[in-house]
Amino acid sequence: MEKLFQDRRDAGRRLARRLQQYKAAKDCLVVALPRGGVPVGFELARILHLPLDLCLVRKLGVPFQPELAMGAIASGNVVVLHDYLIRDLGITRHQIDHEIELESRELARREHLYRDGRPAQDLSGKTILLVDDGIATGSTTEAAIRVLRAQGVARIVIAVAVASPAALQRLSHLADEVVSVLKPPALSSVGEWFNDFLQVDDGEVTRLLAESHLLRPSFGSPNAK
Repeated sequence: MEKLFQDRRDAGRRLARRLQQYKAAKDCLVVALPRGGVPVGFELARILHLPLDLCLVRKLGVPFQPELAMGAIASGNVVVLHDYLIRDLGITRHQIDHEIELESRELARREHLYRDGRPAQDLSGKTILLVDDGIATGSTTEAAIRVLRAQGVARIVIAVAVASPAALQRLSHLADEVVSVLKPPALSSVGEWFNDFLQVDDGEVTRLLAESHLLRPSFGSPNAK
């Protein structure tokens, strides 16, 4: 059995060892998926001397089984739906629209809170290291990729702590590169691969983003500490 992560920051450090070719790379940014991807992305950005930004995505849960994703939404009115799952479970258009409305409100709330007046960075022509703590179905990551492509990014590298083989295979056709530290043959829960998998709250997200913003003058210098 592969070694578990101590916590999300440990996952970021282990990802950094696999992504050294991007250290202080020009026109390269770390883009994290809140909330769990932010501590991973913060550590990755710190070690590689890269700026950190967000891509806000919300899972659309099945109405009678919220933990199961029937799709996802992202900034820019992007909607990704798993049509086969919706059909098999008999989910109605009304139920889908209701979930989209609820999650859209939460998406807007987080956008306002997390950025704290700081504008989103211009990603056009950039290489993006798209970071999360784990990928089970891949629906939120797929939505994020669509958002980034719409912004004209040059290259997308998925950088994740742990992911299911099925999700990795599907996402490999959407991204330019996929890097996962752990690739268990079966992934029932992302949290089982971490010793510490405490929920990341809004306060931690805003704190890490603010800290990363303060560190930004040192980014781009290979000798920065």
